[in-house]
Amino acid sequence: MRFAKYHGTGNDFLLVQDLDDATPLSGDLIAALCDRHRGVGADGLIRIVRGEGSDFVMDYYNADGNPSEMCGNGIRCLAKHVFDKGLTSKEKIDVATRAGLKHLVLDVEDGVVRRVTVDMGRPSLERRALHMSGEPTGTFVSQPLEAGGRTFTATAVSMGNPHCVLFLAPDEDIASVDVPAIGRTVEHRPEFLERTNVEFVRVDDGRIGMRVWERGSGETMACGTGACAALVACSLAGLTGRDADVEFPGGRLRVAWRGDDHVFLTGPAVFVFEGELSEAWVNGVLAGARP
Repeated sequence: MRFAKYHGTGNDFLLVQDLDDATPLSGDLIAALCDRHRGVGADGLIRIVRGEGSDFVMDYYNADGNPSEMCGNGIRCLAKHVFDKGLTSKEKIDVATRAGLKHLVLDVEDGVVRRVTVDMGRPSLERRALHMSGEPTGTFVSQPLEAGGRTFTATAVSMGNPHCVLFLAPDEDIASVDVPAIGRTVEHRPEFLERTNVEFVRVDDGRIGMRVWERGSGETMACGTGACAALVACSLAGLTGRDADVEFPGGRLRVAWRGDDHVFLTGPAVFVFEGELSEAWVNGVLAGARP
């Protein structure tokens, strides 16, 4: 089994080509591959399949081996991979995801993809879109939420997958926030029936500083859908306009919530390395051996 590793603003992924959809991967194998101590190491895995009604299908899994609806950084990496590997020569492609069809524009310089813009679709604030308990058409916008011994103002936003955006004080040191402890607590709150991603945001002069706890992966260097959810939440709160830079520990993403209600995400995609897994290692994982 061959794989390639990419990252988008430090959010890293393993990409596996399975164009004919011949080799679905088990959750145990995916989790073993993403293990940073006993495997290759990544925040998630993407299986690339040829599409029907789309150019490609992104079969995405979090680091724990569970499938997820959408990944904004991962889909940009997929776009770079399929172009750089000659699987497409188009600079505009459609990719099917569990969150629907996504339209991507590739920014190509000297034959190499440098940046990708993704039409992430319309956000939703309804609880049913968030798999959140309560009135299905109700919302959770600028509401108090207790976690980690303090009360946050929070907004829940779906970008095809669920997010809970926690607002920090303008003078708060975002680096000092205990993201793992608070993020894990919020992820598993009972009202989030399928768990949630958790964003910690601080707005300074129209720029969004952010750290993120991803459902099934833990704290990551960046999150594309999280950046989109944060921009929507900050705009609704009057803290930013409808477009802003989002600064992560892993780098910067640009997000624009346009007049047609679609959110557009722009950022880099970077090839890291590629390799091949030994048959013995894969068979050992499938047989239940500790990798």
